[in-house]
This record gives sequence, C-alpha cells and structure tokens, in this order.
Amino acid sequence: MADSKSSVAKPEDRSFNLVQFLHEVKVEMGKVSWSDRRELAVYTGVVTTTVFVVCLLIWICDSFFARLFDLILK
Repeated sequence: MADSKSSVAKPEDRSFNLVQFLHEVKVEMGKVSWSDRRELAVYTGVVTTTVFVVCLLIWICDSFFARLFDLILK
C-alpha cells in the first residue's frame, strides 16, 4: 500500500511559495557553469559569422531564382 506521506503533492495541496521558489532558483543558478569572457567572445563571433554566411547564401539563391523567373516569364 502507498505511503500516506508521498513526496508528490496532490493538486489541492499545492500552493505557490515565493520565498521557497526564489531559494530554489538561487540553488539552481549556483549549479550553472558560466562561460568566461574569452569563450563568450569566441561564441559570439561564431554565431555572427554563421548568420552572415547564411544570409549571404539566402540572398544569392533569392537573386538567382528572381533572375531565372524573370527570364522564364518574359
């Protein structure tokens, strides 16, 4: 038979406790591994470069298909 003091709260037993929530957030944030400044700069550069390259590829494909459709429709 199940224990009457189960660790899972029943829906009617739940209530929001702001102090407990903020304490749990603080504990969890302490477990996060934060990047250092150099690592953050490198990742930002990689993302910026990748976005630029993808935008360039989309622009090239768009220009190609626009000219192709202009030739077909004329």
